[in-house]
Amino acid sequence: MSVLIELAVGDPRAGTRHVSLADADAIAAAATELGAAGLRLLDRADDRLATDPSVAGAYLAGRHDGLAYVIDASTTNNAPYNLARRVLSFDRATGRGVGLVLRPGSGDEVSDAVVPDTTATDSAERWLEYARILSGLWASFPADALLGDQEAAIVADDSRIRPIDHEGRFYRVAGPLDGPATTRGLPTTVVADAAALGWGRVAAVADTVIVELDDIDGADGALTAALEAAGRRRADVTLLVRVDGDVDPAGLRARSSDAGTDGFVVAPTGDAESIADAVRRLVPALASPAGVPA
Repeated sequence: MSVLIELAVGDPRAGTRHVSLADADAIAAAATELGAAGLRLLDRADDRLATDPSVAGAYLAGRHDGLAYVIDASTTNNAPYNLARRVLSFDRATGRGVGLVLRPGSGDEVSDAVVPDTTATDSAERWLEYARILSGLWASFPADALLGDQEAAIVADDSRIRPIDHEGRFYRVAGPLDGPATTRGLPTTVVADAAALGWGRVAAVADTVIVELDDIDGADGALTAALEAAGRRRADVTLLVRVDGDVDPAGLRARSSDAGTDGFVVAPTGDAESIADAVRRLVPALASPAGVPA
């Protein structure tokens, strides 16, 4: 089974899950050696902001290219075009692909200034519209549209680059993005708020779903049913269970297997050494050698 390590990079004095960039670097090195699939980098923890995950992730990816990276961001204060561009730039830089945990929230000052429907307030509906905009933007400049043909003086085939011209209840976004996707495919959409969003919305867009350990029972069945209703296959979506650093790995593997999950997000707390100890204890016991997050 695949294992992601959850970290919040920032001032260690900010809470029990924040680690310095240097400590995150050491934890990433250990995670790589022990067979973890990748890192999930939070944008906030313990009600305190962390270093922008795309910035911290860019540094770590430059040093640990054997890991996949999943970064958190909220709809709040993030205009869809800007976030799509930032994630795709990070995706191109990693060489391994990037996942985005899009969290539901409110809007941003750029989008709110031209909101199509001022009565639209439901955060779950906002989230779904936002997630679909991201997917559209990431696909708006296909990798093979970038030609770089010096002899013909053609940079890109602009007939392949299409604006999304989206106008919904919450957002107006024309697009396209100004840089291409990678040949690996598009960034993956990761959902960590299924209970708040509803399985129907999750199934419409998710590539990976993270559930808490307390919610593991029935999650596979709910996801499977919602995917079937959306015309999708359960095999195409990864289901991960998030656990703290104090779990018994043998019991967790057995419970997870019975529940139909595909892997783990290990979210230890404490100082950097406590987090590193949890990584050293849990990753070898939980990880499969070839695990990937999505």
